[in-house]
Amino acid sequence: MDNPLHLDPTRLMQEIGTFQRKLSAGMGHLRSMSEPSYANTPRELVYAEDKLKLWHMKGDRAPTTRTPTLIVYALVNTVWMTDLQADRSLVRNLLAQGEDVYLIDWGYPDGADRWLTLDDYLNGYLDRCVDALCERHSLDAVNLLGICQGGAFSLCYSAMHPEKVKNLVTMVTPVDFQTPDNMLSHWCRAMDADLFVDTLGNVPAMLMNWVYLTLKPVRLNQQKYVSLVDILDKPAELENFLRMERWIFDSPDQAGEAFRQFIKDFYQGNKLVKGGLVIGGREVDLGMVSQPVLNIYAEQDHLVPPDASRALKRRIGTSDYTELAFKGGHIGIYVSGRAQREVPPAIHQWLRARD
Repeated sequence: MDNPLHLDPTRLMQEIGTFQRKLSAGMGHLRSMSEPSYANTPRELVYAEDKLKLWHMKGDRAPTTRTPTLIVYALVNTVWMTDLQADRSLVRNLLAQGEDVYLIDWGYPDGADRWLTLDDYLNGYLDRCVDALCERHSLDAVNLLGICQGGAFSLCYSAMHPEKVKNLVTMVTPVDFQTPDNMLSHWCRAMDADLFVDTLGNVPAMLMNWVYLTLKPVRLNQQKYVSLVDILDKPAELENFLRMERWIFDSPDQAGEAFRQFIKDFYQGNKLVKGGLVIGGREVDLGMVSQPVLNIYAEQDHLVPPDASRALKRRIGTSDYTELAFKGGHIGIYVSGRAQREVPPAIHQWLRARD
């Protein structure tokens, strides 16, 4: 009788045998493997306040640039995506290029942080970090490198405090929060942010992770774990996979009030492009961003579609605007091999020309 599935019994048995061998090898590797670490670039704590820590990252060579660069990450996840491992580290590669790199670790909010606002984060924490760097280097302004939500924060800060920012680099940064291809935006615009925060207080990290995973449910909840079988007998690749998984689920809760404001003003009101955004009594006008700007976006980004980022060009006040497209996704722009070769050198060359 014909086989309607066209299965080759011999090949099927071979694949079952391969699967069993990989599974057996993988169990052995997992038993002997310690928890993969990240954030291993040497660093020095130069400022701390509440949960926040400001780190000075240390390279193998002295910086060749005069103006330090401060990395401003999103409140979601942790900043250590920029220093995942030695051969996949935006931080290490910037240091190798000669940049003087600092970064903000926002920490893990708890009940005491429930009422922190965007004003507290931007005109409070971020502003005091910038002041600490200016005093440390005897400068009036520093470079900002804003990532994702941290890029939106950096744009707002640069508009409110233009005298303190010399150059601005934004990476995978949303500017127009209501582009048609932004699935996350469609979800956020339909939610009752007041009811959400009034009920939960701080937003649990596990809930945030679940939301991001369901944007690509098959790829992120099923396919990657099925594909895990293929690398179970490859210790180095298995360790890389586990390191990424650890980072993904090592996420902070979100301070409730700041979350409410961000959803309502950015996603629902789209005020960064439409106007009317006020933070701490200060109006945020992108036309006040007069510093040189390098805007880097990822062409396959499902969280910040390219059009959401490219909208920046039409709204800022500077004529020194550069746009760089990266062939990859929201995370790949930091951890892929191509990213290591292309992104840090491009950032360094752009900053060096303006140092």
